[in-house]
Amino acid sequence: MPTQEQMKAALQKYVDGFNAHDVDSVLALFADDAVIEDPVGAPLRRGIKEIAEFYRGSVKVVESMKLAAPIRGSHSNAAAMAFVVNLQLEGKPCVISVIDVMTFNDDGRIATMKAYWGPRDMVVNA
Repeated sequence: MPTQEQMKAALQKYVDGFNAHDVDSVLALFADDAVIEDPVGAPLRRGIKEIAEFYRGSVKVVESMKLAAPIRGSHSNAAAMAFVVNLQLEGKPCVISVIDVMTFNDDGRIATMKAYWGPRDMVVNA
C-alpha cells in the first residue's frame, strides 16, 4: 500500500501536469485498469484508453488548477484534494470548485478517481 506521502505527491503531480498542459504526465499516474467518474454521476470511464481520451480533452481546455486547501491523505489507500479549475467554456471564463477523491493500488498508481462537483459549483462569467 502506498504511503500518505506518496499519495499526496501523486495528487500534486496531477495538478502540476494539468498546469503544464502535459497529458502524458497525468496519464502516467493511473493504473492501466483504473476507473474514473468525472463528475460523480457521469458515465464511468474504464481503462487507460478511455481515461486517456477523457484527459486529452480535459488538459487542453483547463487553463489552470489551484489547490483550495492542502491535499489530504488517509489511514488507507485514498487521498483527496479540493481545488479550483479555471477554463474557457464556450469562449467565456469559467471556474469550477472540485473535490477529487482517489484510491491507489499497491504500486502507488491511481486505481479510482471520483470528482465531486455539481452545477452550482461551476460559475461562468459573462
